[in-house]
Amino acid sequence: MTQAEMIVAAARGWIGTPYRHQASERGVGSDCLGLVRGVYREVMGREPELPPAYSADWAERDGAGEQMADAARRHLIARRLGRERPGDVLLFRLRPAAPAKHAAILSDATRMIHAYSGHAVVETALTPWWQRRLVFVFSFPESD
Repeated sequence: MTQAEMIVAAARGWIGTPYRHQASERGVGSDCLGLVRGVYREVMGREPELPPAYSADWAERDGAGEQMADAARRHLIARRLGRERPGDVLLFRLRPAAPAKHAAILSDATRMIHAYSGHAVVETALTPWWQRRLVFVFSFPESD
């Protein structure tokens, strides 16, 4: 099994995990960042850094910057938009002037796995609505 296949299989293992803000425990609770963190732990064997506590509106506050993308750059490999492939981490800007604040894992060319408020972790279509908001793509580093 390739690393990309392992990432997608691990992410699919989180489907049905209830949404819980700041959580990252498969089957118990997760938000979008927690899903990526949990899959990273499963595939890479460790978590490189713990995020600080964050509120639901953290990205909208003045001066927040691209905190999610900056953290991704520290531990993942940046890829060009349009070159994403299954197993990649996708970051979305939900409002035009706001920083990226939603994450998903691409499961195939047209689907993604993500968590969002009010829903369990799901695998859904990467619809035009999401595609228009996609601003960053990252790959996991090669595991040891």
